[in-house]
Amino acid sequence: MIITIGREFGSGGRELGRRLSENLGFAYYDKEIITGIAERTNLSEEYVHQIVEHKPLISYPIHIGRSFYPVQDPIMKQNQEIYSEQHKIIKEMAEKSDCIIVGRCADYILKDMNPFKIFVYADMPSKIERCRKKAPENEKLSDKEMAQEIKKIDKHRAKYYSFYTDLEWGARINYDLMINTSGKDIRKIASFLTSIIKEKI
Repeated sequence: MIITIGREFGSGGRELGRRLSENLGFAYYDKEIITGIAERTNLSEEYVHQIVEHKPLISYPIHIGRSFYPVQDPIMKQNQEIYSEQHKIIKEMAEKSDCIIVGRCADYILKDMNPFKIFVYADMPSKIERCRKKAPENEKLSDKEMAQEIKKIDKHRAKYYSFYTDLEWGARINYDLMINTSGKDIRKIASFLTSIIKEKI
């Protein structure tokens, strides 16, 4: 069984995925994807993270499931290699065992494997509260500044998803389950979901 989790920043989607993996005994993949790409491309994890976590280059004509267009620019070719390896790694991870994969368009990349697709969202006060709990002690952002940062990250995620899939990020038609974590305990949500998924498998 494959579970993919798309999530708004600060919604607790990553924690939900990790707790589900622990409860179900499933493999959990998140930052491991970045590590795998870095190892295969001999690039730093920081550089790979910048490429795959931020807005893609619109001038870069790539689409999952189609052949890559030939490019001459060395930076573009490097980006092409990163995207290609990400696609391969996610496929390989999903083929190994039952797993949970967070983000990176895994729901679309693995659509032929019929994953259970979850999207996690929350209201802004809840997202700000979660971000504050995880922020470094020297974090000095006001609530307004943090909200702007959250919106910026979600905007990048939406563009990234649309760029890869031609679908709308967060649109309920693209997922099997939408979860609103506003004001809720992620541990309790994970426990409830675990019981449902165990019945499914």
